[in-house]
Order: sequence, then structure tokens, then C-alpha cells
Amino acid sequence: MQIRTDDLSGPEIRALLQEHLDSMYALSPPESVHALDITQLRAPGISFWTAWDGPLLLGCGALKQLDAHHGELKSMRTPAAHRGRGAGRALLQHILQVAKTRGYARLSLETGTAEAFHPAQKLYASVGFSFCGPFAHYRENPHSVFMALDL
Repeated sequence: MQIRTDDLSGPEIRALLQEHLDSMYALSPPESVHALDITQLRAPGISFWTAWDGPLLLGCGALKQLDAHHGELKSMRTPAAHRGRGAGRALLQHILQVAKTRGYARLSLETGTAEAFHPAQKLYASVGFSFCGPFAHYRENPHSVFMALDL
């Protein structure tokens, strides 16, 4: 598996991000969907990676800088057909290492509360993330949970 910086221009990543957005809107009301589209993922302060097995896209993830010491995990997604191959964990480990290299003291994330989000919550907890309150611009709502990891 190869993890590489992605410029978001390929058809494979465009399709995966559309799958991600479609899924988020199917699982949560619009006001509780915080997934970023391609334009938003290209904003300054956001780094984006993809995991590949040869020509096969296995997943993606992003790191958004909130301030000099705090980052946010964004856009973690593996295609439904390729789950269970370790791409999510590999991307998460990669992003954690980048966050540490950048000198971040804390990494936070927002994810949904529906059952479909439970595997992701378990993955995050397995590397030390714990539940916390809202951060940055987020507010409490019944469709979001927040997790953080002190680095």
C-alpha cells in the first residue's frame, strides 16, 4: 500500500469524495454534515492524502490546520468495496505522524452518531482518541460526536 499526497484531480478520488458526501447526507441532516467538498479540501491549511494498491484507490484522509498547535482530521473514507484492508488505519497513522512532525499538540475530529459511524469511532479510539466536547466552530448537536488526541 502506498500513501501519497493527492491533488484531488483524478477521477477515482472525485468518485470517492462524492460517495463520501452522498453517504454523509444520507446519514445526517444537512445542518449536521461537516464533510468537505473538493473545493473546500483545496483550501490553504488543508493537506490531503490517498492510499493506493497499484491502480486501486483504497482510501483518503485530510489534515486541517486549526492553529499552530491544533489540527483536525477530515475526510477519512475508504470505499465500501475495499474496507477491511487496513487503508483507514494506515492513513490515520500517516496523518498522526504528519501532525506530530508539524508540532501539533492536539488533533481533533467530528464524526456522526449513527451506527454506520461506530467502526470509525472504534478506529479512532484504538489509537488513543477519546470523546470530548465541540472544538473550533462546532456546536453540540445530536448528530455529532467529537474526539481528540493529545499528541
